[in-house]
Amino acid sequence: MTGRAAANASVPARFKPGDAVSVRRAHPPGHIRTPWYIRGHSGTVVHALGSFANPEELAYNRPGLPAQPLYRVRFRQREIWPDYAGNAADTLDIEIFQHWLEPAGSER
Repeated sequence: MTGRAAANASVPARFKPGDAVSVRRAHPPGHIRTPWYIRGHSGTVVHALGSFANPEELAYNRPGLPAQPLYRVRFRQREIWPDYAGNAADTLDIEIFQHWLEPAGSER
């Protein structure tokens, strides 16, 4: 299955726009869709994009099910890169699958 997965084969969404989330500090081997530099940082969900087959599984010719909710998460650039010389209000939006996210403040 590619693209938007059937609703009955997807994981329930845990987050909604406005929720504070943190990106897991995981370093699994293989094809990973979450940028290394964002792991461990916190941001805010700005949009829930729906559920899709997990591309980390699709890369290995597996079905990618159950589908994972995908979110657009906004991060302040100065919190990612402390030496960032741009405007303090500058942000970076990254689309991240739910299995990489946890509620902010619950980092393991």
